[in-house]
Amino acid sequence: EVQLVESGGGLVQAGGSLRLSCAASGFTFVDYAIGWFRQAPGKEREGVSCISSSDGRLYYADSVKGRFNISSDNAKNTVYLQMNSLKPENTAVYYCAAVRPLVPLYGSISYQEPDYWGQGTQVTVSS
Repeated sequence: EVQLVESGGGLVQAGGSLRLSCAASGFTFVDYAIGWFRQAPGKEREGVSCISSSDGRLYYADSVKGRFNISSDNAKNTVYLQMNSLKPENTAVYYCAAVRPLVPLYGSISYQEPDYWGQGTQVTVSS
């Protein structure tokens, strides 16, 4: 059974930090890139960041560059998203998803539907 399980969401004040985790199982981890998406109420889904498990290529949306850091622990089949300097506009449900890695990597979460999704974790940033 394929599973992507997110954790680490919560309530934080503006300027604070959270680290999200995405634990994967049931598929060959290194064959996929793991992407983080978010969706706020009334807004479209947005691709935030992505990492290729096989070669470590990274992608960040412009809105999070310099504040968010994605990393992968292949031994644990887990991807992390460290979110710093959080802003109220970062409030959303954050989902991780497994996608086939494209070249360039931003295409992996920008132009194709993921194969697998997690259930999402709520991130709320208060002002």
